[in-house]
Amino acid sequence: MVHGSETWPEKKENELTLKQAEMRMIRWMCGIQITDWLSSGELRERSGIEDIITVIQRHRLRWYEHVLRKDEND
Repeated sequence: MVHGSETWPEKKENELTLKQAEMRMIRWMCGIQITDWLSSGELRERSGIEDIITVIQRHRLRWYEHVLRKDEND
């Protein structure tokens, strides 16, 4: 789901859409209905899945480190 995320534009609408899609997937994988009234934080703790926005930020920082190390002649 985050393939190529280091080059995506950073917009709040995109982050919201990704969070919603991720939570739908987590609920589906865990077999939990929306009517079970479990918060997103509880589901993340139970499943051990990190927030998608945190993962994307880490990917961007890793990509930025590669760009900083790059030679001027490359």
